[in-house]
Amino acid sequence: MSQPYTPTPRTRLVREADRAVYDREAAYRILDEGFLCHVGFLVEGQPFVIPTSFGRKNDSLYIHGSAASRMLRQLKEGVPVCITVTLLDGLVLARSIFNHSMNYRSVVVLGTATLVDDPDEKIEALRLLSEHIIPGRWAESRQPNERELKATSVLRVPIDEFSAKVRTGPVIDDEEDYSFPTWAGILPLEMKAGLPIADSRLDPAREVPAYAKHYSRKR
Repeated sequence: MSQPYTPTPRTRLVREADRAVYDREAAYRILDEGFLCHVGFLVEGQPFVIPTSFGRKNDSLYIHGSAASRMLRQLKEGVPVCITVTLLDGLVLARSIFNHSMNYRSVVVLGTATLVDDPDEKIEALRLLSEHIIPGRWAESRQPNERELKATSVLRVPIDEFSAKVRTGPVIDDEEDYSFPTWAGILPLEMKAGLPIADSRLDPAREVPAYAKHYSRKR
């Protein structure tokens, strides 16, 4: 069952408010299909936006990276953060350049990141990150050793303040432009995996696992 959510003044959409989605279940479907987010934060007045992978468990997002990275060093100090995830579904080609658009689904999360100190939660968060990107891979891979865990920071961001925005549907042109002599319509876009390419040093007898052979972001 969907959880009710009331947007805050910071997350309530003003422009194109009809595209707003204030529903956890719908927002989580977008988050679970994406695997690349952009993390925005401020350091001494300079904005930074860093792309990284993420995972979700219940009402929390997890991000990770080198403990020495600027992003992780800043965020674990409690710097406010903005995390965005966007899925592009199609190009909307109108008759007027001004009315061209895109069909998309996006989520914005505002909050403060917290460093994950508990060793068990840290391992579980790393497993979640791996499984979010390619389910089934964690169990078949070498697990992180102590040196790797020490060099890696994991941050938790609660999904308390968020909004989603979705654009679907056809071209919307001004009435006087419908007679303009040019093609108009939707150019659908989707992420599609190609054929797996084996590593040059792989045992030739090792078969491609099903999760790689049939990989898809559709959940």
